[in-house]
Order: sequence, then C-alpha cells, then structure tokens
Amino acid sequence: MSRAAAPGILALLVTSILWGTTGTAASFAQGVSPLAIGAASLGIGGLLQGMIALPQLRRQRSELRRRGGLLAAGALAVFVYPLAFYSSMHLGGVALGTVISLGSAPVLSGVLERIFDGHPLRARWWLAVAVGVAGSVLLCLARSAGDQAGQQQVVASVLLGLLAGASYALYSWVVGRLMGSGIERRAAVGSVFSAGGLLLMPVLLLTGAPLLASAVNTWVGLYLSLVPMFLGYVLFGVGLSRVNASTATTITLLEPAVAAVLAVLIVGEHLGVVGWLGVVLIGLALGVLVYSPRRITAQGRPRGPARSSGGQQCPTSRTMQ
Repeated sequence: MSRAAAPGILALLVTSILWGTTGTAASFAQGVSPLAIGAASLGIGGLLQGMIALPQLRRQRSELRRRGGLLAAGALAVFVYPLAFYSSMHLGGVALGTVISLGSAPVLSGVLERIFDGHPLRARWWLAVAVGVAGSVLLCLARSAGDQAGQQQVVASVLLGLLAGASYALYSWVVGRLMGSGIERRAAVGSVFSAGGLLLMPVLLLTGAPLLASAVNTWVGLYLSLVPMFLGYVLFGVGLSRVNASTATTITLLEPAVAAVLAVLIVGEHLGVVGWLGVVLIGLALGVLVYSPRRITAQGRPRGPARSSGGQQCPTSRTMQ
C-alpha cells in the first residue's frame, strides 16, 4: 500500500474493530428497544461530532449552505442507518445483522461512485467485494440455519440490513464528496453527523427512557455513543480523507468478522464451520484490497487535488461543479 493511503487504511481498520463491538455491547442492555439504542448511539455521537467541529463549521458555513441538498441526503442517511442497523441485529442476531449491513455497503458505494463520480470499478476491487460478500453470505447462512430466530425474522433482518447498508454507503459517499469539493474533514463529518444526530433526538426522547432504568443500560448507551460512534467516526473521517468511499466501505468488511467472533465468544451465538469460513473469506477480501495500491491511490483522484483539514490531499471524489 502507498504511504499516503496507509494512515487512512489503519484508521479504518481500527474503526471496524470498534464498530464490531456495537452489537455485543447492545446485547447487555435489558429492556431497551433497538430504536433507542440506535438513536442514542449515533444521535449523541453525531452531536459530539458537530461540537468538536464548531470552528470548522463556522468557517465553512457558506460553502456548506451551498451544498445543502447533499448535506440533507447525508443527514437523512445518518438518521436511517442506526435505526435499521440495530433493528436488524435485534431480529436476526448480532452476526447476521452486521454482516448484511456491512456486506452490502461496498457494492452500493461503488455504484454511487460509478453513477455520480464516473469512477471505474476495477477488477481487483470487484474481486475484493466478491470475496467479502461471499464471506458475508456464508455467515448469513450459518446464522439462518440455527434455531435462534425464525425464518420471518431472518428475512426481516436481511431487509433491514440492506437498508442500513444503503444508508451507510450514502453517508460515506456524501462525506467523501464534501471533502472532495474542498470542505475540511471535520466540517464535512461534523455537518453530516450533527444534522443526522438532531434528527435522531425525537426518537431518543420517545424511546430512550429504559436507558436510564439501570446502571448497566446507561453505561451501554454511553459506551456506544462515545467509543464506536464518536471515536469511531472521527477515525472514519480520517480514513475517508485518504481513500474513497467504496474502498473505505470495503475495508470495514472487517466489522462483521469482529462482530461474529464477539457474538460467539460473549453473546453465545453459534456459527459452525460455514460461518467461520465466512470470517476467513472476509479476511482474504481485506488482504486483496489492502495490497492493491493502484486501486487506492490512483482511482478517482481529482485533477486538482482537494485538500482536507491539515492540508492533506483528499482523493475521495471529484470536485463538485
């Protein structure tokens, strides 16, 4: 991998590990709906993203206002993602919900970049996605073959996971597009996630009372908000400042593998040989992607390099007209 891309890839790998803990952590909250978990985690985490980005948001408010439609699309995606993601895990289990949500995102990100940015989808990227999605399918089959969820619940979990994956792909693309147009990294991430966090606040007010019913529930809510959601998305922004959205979402295929391992070791879910084979394939997909420097450093680079905060080059997308 290139030296320029390496810090971004490392940030995304750490992000994936943090995100992989969310389902297991949420399983410790008793009597809390998935809507409350989702609204608290990304709602509070999103508002914190806006708080740390206030200087950049003030400085670039005019540029952000001119991109109001793009910002609104990203905020709506941030609103939908946690509600669909945690509901998918609630119905189908930690491993299945995470696998479908994250496994579908790279394909959808690539489609967005192909349609709106004109980025070619090269053979090595398709290979990484194919292997990663195959691993995700095996994990899905392993989960649906168990006796922990009925067939209807598995179907509903898959559909909600696909919705979460589409939302994840969309807000990743929006953040990358904003940075590619000259918006500083903190301003891009802070604007999208704080706006989405505001949209989630009514859901939290309506459903969040059980989070205060016990110390364990409160600690779960705080952990999800501060560690995987706040810190995780800070690192995610760092990653998006150095690689494009489709590459970033493919790297985060590590999350389902982490989630599956934790689900087995801590939650008590069963994967079997097929499920573990899926975990191995996801690891191979990451290997294909990480050792593909031309895909990461050359594809989609704008003619005039956009700048992220700190003056770093941002190869995420073409400059908006």
